[in-house]
Amino acid sequence: MKLSELEYDLPPELVAQQPARRRDESRLLVYERATGAVRHRTFADLPEEVGERLVVVNDTRVVPARIRLERPRGEVLLVEQLNGDVWEGLARPTRRLRPGRRYGEVELLEHLGGGRWRLRLHGEPAGEPPLPPYIVEPLADPERYQTVYAREAGSAAAPTAGLHFTPELLERLDVERVTLHVGLDTFRPVAVEDLDDHELHGERYAVTSFAWQRVREAPGLVAVGTTTVRVLETLAGDAPLQGRTDLFVTPGFEFRCVGALLTNFHLPRSTLLALVMAFAGVEETRELYRLAIEERYRFYSFGDAMLVL
Repeated sequence: MKLSELEYDLPPELVAQQPARRRDESRLLVYERATGAVRHRTFADLPEEVGERLVVVNDTRVVPARIRLERPRGEVLLVEQLNGDVWEGLARPTRRLRPGRRYGEVELLEHLGGGRWRLRLHGEPAGEPPLPPYIVEPLADPERYQTVYAREAGSAAAPTAGLHFTPELLERLDVERVTLHVGLDTFRPVAVEDLDDHELHGERYAVTSFAWQRVREAPGLVAVGTTTVRVLETLAGDAPLQGRTDLFVTPGFEFRCVGALLTNFHLPRSTLLALVMAFAGVEETRELYRLAIEERYRFYSFGDAMLVL
């Protein structure tokens, strides 16, 4: 797949700057692959659309990972905890930072290239929510960048398809959990023309044997978000229940486990959009995005959702 196939034009006013007043008030675009039917619903209608299917969510919790630097003025974004107080992170301005120096609570140990650093964090993560750069308005309630079912902290970005759920809505669904800690691979844009040349560093995941048994026995399954897809399809390839996945899903991928996908509308030039195209079809996804723009859906992390059946 070529990078140019992941391009589309989005009016800037459709980039959602704030979450919906109530999580399940977001809009939901429903697409049936078998018939080509499209429906415009609200997220609260999800139980009617998924029926008896098992809904699998990623229960990772976002770390308060954005740490401001005073001198030089910049920031560190914690990406992954490596061992104890040692993390991998992104730091800027990299050219003015030096290994062996301490900047507040952050001690830089080794520059790994591309703005990536191995670092030591003195104390627990106590920064700001790591909102994406396209969200420029302050977030009044940091919990709105967490799912209501988030458990173990470990992610540098939210699994945003899950932000629409409320406790009341979850009670109306048959839900199972997996965990993938969102790291550099999920939100790093593609910078090469041929996607075969895009390098993945891998992200940590864990699934209980009980959850995996339920997934295998489910008559139908909805994966909530691209991170959940990557966990489930990794396990479907006979991977262990805990480890790292560098699975890169692009058009032509054979899905062995996931039968339906719930996802937000993703950035151009992203691996997430490539995964959606692999599941829904390249031209079909382009048409769905065109329709979503025409219907003024809200895009990206705090935007609306799409259900592909």
